[in-house]
Amino acid sequence: MTTELSMHYSNEQIEQILEEAMIYMCACPAQVAEQLLYLRKLFAYQQGCISKGELMADVHRRISESARKAHAELEQCLSDVMIMEGWDMQTLTMPAGLRELRQKTIDQDQ
Repeated sequence: MTTELSMHYSNEQIEQILEEAMIYMCACPAQVAEQLLYLRKLFAYQQGCISKGELMADVHRRISESARKAHAELEQCLSDVMIMEGWDMQTLTMPAGLRELRQKTIDQDQ
């Protein structure tokens, strides 16, 4: 069983994606990014329980493995969504077109 979590995006990059998405009110990538941070915490917690030799280690290993798999899937999902939306994958910034769409939506609601 894997005791490390493979991460394509660092926590700092995830925070940047969250900030960028929230500034421009594009909640979908932010929702995925936020869940990645929660899964990282869940995985780390379970690894801590396993390393302490707590009773029910099989339970912690099972949760840990599921968190690892879910994390890999959601990281791929985040990459896919950002590519589909046209984010700059080097700077992790949202494309101008989405910013303009957001502004049009706000203007229509007023």
